[in-house]
Amino acid sequence: MMKALVKYDVIPGAVEIREVPEPAIGADDVLLEVRAVGVCGSDIEMWHHQVTFPVNVPVILGHEFCGVIAATGANVKDFRVGERVVSETAAYICGKCHHCRSGEYNLCPSRKGYGSGVSGAFTKHVAVPQRILHRIPDSVSFDFASLTEPACVAYNAVNVKSRLRAGEPVVIIGPGPIGLFAVQMARIGGASPIILVGTDADQARMQTGRDLGAHITINVPKEDAADRIMKLTAGLGVPLVVDAAGNNAAFKLAMEIVRRNGQITKIGWGPKPLDLSLDPIIAKAANLQGSFSHTWSTWEAVLHQIETGDIRMDPMITHRFPLSQWEEAFRLVDAKVAVKAVIHPGE
Repeated sequence: MMKALVKYDVIPGAVEIREVPEPAIGADDVLLEVRAVGVCGSDIEMWHHQVTFPVNVPVILGHEFCGVIAATGANVKDFRVGERVVSETAAYICGKCHHCRSGEYNLCPSRKGYGSGVSGAFTKHVAVPQRILHRIPDSVSFDFASLTEPACVAYNAVNVKSRLRAGEPVVIIGPGPIGLFAVQMARIGGASPIILVGTDADQARMQTGRDLGAHITINVPKEDAADRIMKLTAGLGVPLVVDAAGNNAAFKLAMEIVRRNGQITKIGWGPKPLDLSLDPIIAKAANLQGSFSHTWSTWEAVLHQIETGDIRMDPMITHRFPLSQWEEAFRLVDAKVAVKAVIHPGE
């Protein structure tokens, strides 16, 4: 048996540490001894049960994780016991649909992710298919590696799905971890100026955004974000807006400030239906692009950027806790005091 952080019902607050059985591994799996797990905003949403996706309760939370291989299945030939690895989140895919066969397995209709569809990593051991493992570079710590997943979300949105051009402005709405990683992706891609929009509650994260490459930060409602951005761009608007917030106000702002023939890339999930007209997208002939999850090549690229230091992890991790203090970690993330909190299940 092992201790694990379990969501046990589809009601607010139904999360607690429980004793659960050690996972069994299949022939194509490894048993991963978890060393570090990032606390994601979706973990907080599941704690409050404000999710917009199905959750297969009871389920162990945690999908941003890495560790050391403790055992391997009979068919595992490319990895060995003792190797340091980080795992993607697509715990189950069908392997047969159009998306799986074309390498877009993140979009598999049958996909089940760790921490929601399949038990995740806020525990000692987790079973992981070898197909989603990546070796951690020697110079990269477990804490840094655990944040590969949110960095990959931002990379896929900004560098794969978006038309990001060096020397052109970009607006990122929402200075949460994904938004801050999006700032870094925009910086690496040469965008200028990088404009980060947040609120009074986001002041610590806005400072982190400036440290990570945002040239301009705008505090709503102290400033009229649309007015300032249009003045900064001589009335044109920006060619790329990244919505990392997900709420109606963020999307309304995105439509106001996107340039004609520009692009809005939406990463943030919205808990409520839109209560506004989409006509500005038509009037501006703008593109609306959704972005979800990531694939193998995304992870390899991001791990390389973490290794080289192009993606800066130090400012992202503000708090570290043992599993027994999970609730304090969740509360700090929920209150936006923490940028990212990392939990060490073995402590």
